[in-house]
Amino acid sequence: MRTKKFGFTLAEVLITLGIIGVVAAMTIPTLISNTNSAKFKSQYKKTLSTLNQAALMGTAQYDLDYASITTKCGTTGGTEKPDVTASMCALINGTLSGATYYSSAATMKVPGTSTAYTIKGSAAVAKTSMTAYQLADGSVFAFNNTSSACTLAPGDNITTLATTCQGFIDVNGPTLPNKEVKCSSAAGKVASSVGSCIVRNNAADMGDIFPVVFHDGTVEPITDAARYVLNQSK
Repeated sequence: MRTKKFGFTLAEVLITLGIIGVVAAMTIPTLISNTNSAKFKSQYKKTLSTLNQAALMGTAQYDLDYASITTKCGTTGGTEKPDVTASMCALINGTLSGATYYSSAATMKVPGTSTAYTIKGSAAVAKTSMTAYQLADGSVFAFNNTSSACTLAPGDNITTLATTCQGFIDVNGPTLPNKEVKCSSAAGKVASSVGSCIVRNNAADMGDIFPVVFHDGTVEPITDAARYVLNQSK
């Protein structure tokens, strides 16, 4: 007796593999973008919370917050003490353990290379000339080294604050892409409300850098895009 054997021909297998390859090529980039976006949002929220807690600790222990700054960070900013100097560096040194000081963000290096930290594309706020700290979890925050106290008057919005009160958070430190988040639609820059800004989960719009403003005992997003991402991650 003869038995019939059933199976796929080589052509059928190749066609099936080709279809799988096309589908994978279409979906994997989107999956990676969504994964990175979720990671960036989570770390952004965490770092904001850390900086706000630093202001609370500074007020409780040293009577020093972002509105109490009267001195620029000196050449030895990484060792300044909050009970001696009323600088931003002293506040950070006294409240955040394991933070590494950089006189400017440009002195950091992209991991595994000798390339200096740079910010890709146009940025509304972020600048590599800003003084920076890298936290123990790898995230970076930077600020304008100023002696001006950053205080928001009652009834005013953050657009009234001087640019010297601005800074940024890079959620994965010097690791790429090092690009400021931007609106996918609308031309929102620095504004007091999100307006019509939308940030899509793609590499073109979702960056790892989020502009912020320091004032009183608070750190909050200052661009439409950074505000939108924070609202979406709550």
